[in-house]
Amino acid sequence: MARPTRCRRICTEPRYSSFHPGSQEKKDPVLLTVDEYESLRLIDYEKRTHEQCARQMGISRTTVTEIYERARTKVADCLVNGKPLKITGGNYRLCDGTARQCCGRTCTKQIPETAGRRKDDGTMKIAVTYDNGMIFEHFGHTEQFKVYTVEDNQITDTEIVSSGGNGHGALAGLLSGQQIDVLICGGIGGGAQNALASCGIRLYGGVSGEADRAVDAFLAGKLDYDPHVHCDHHSHHGEGHSCGEQTHGCGGNGHGSCHS
Repeated sequence: MARPTRCRRICTEPRYSSFHPGSQEKKDPVLLTVDEYESLRLIDYEKRTHEQCARQMGISRTTVTEIYERARTKVADCLVNGKPLKITGGNYRLCDGTARQCCGRTCTKQIPETAGRRKDDGTMKIAVTYDNGMIFEHFGHTEQFKVYTVEDNQITDTEIVSSGGNGHGALAGLLSGQQIDVLICGGIGGGAQNALASCGIRLYGGVSGEADRAVDAFLAGKLDYDPHVHCDHHSHHGEGHSCGEQTHGCGGNGHGSCHS
């Protein structure tokens, strides 16, 4: 079983969440997670060493180096290719211990029970595993979600959210932190399904095609999905183990410590 992702301690959330090039050409944004942003802030802006950054963020120096190199690659992609940059997602907690994304048993304080409750004003949030306009086929390996805010059965806003490199059960905690009500995806393992259920997130799996079209079909009550969906690594990845049967997300109990 893979080790759970360790919470990254963040003392200052970004003041600015997006940056755009002067060009009017439309390109998909590069997604920088908050912990990746923090590594750049500490190392490049405050001139801390990797060791100092690791102590500040409460993680190992090796992990800091990996996060930092990934962040620099993303920023370089924006500068060289004129892509917009958006800072969003990632598993972290503030210095006061408040978990902003549920990221596992290493968090010292979970999201307050009053946070993340479903709204009673008719608003709903739908997440779709997302890759270049299409539904990504495997929940546990998706790099991002497209999140749709729906009011009175009409889409009022969309947002791309990074998965932060997490898998299976940890993703259920991330979606719960985003106050997601419905997930639309392709394949998904039984353990991950249990984690979503424990977070109160309704699952519509076995869906393929364009993400926007799938959400429109869902809102119209015409979504074609598989209520018995499962994920088999043999068919998806050629590996010899099942997907998500042991989740390693919030709370270490295989279901995620989520508050709906």
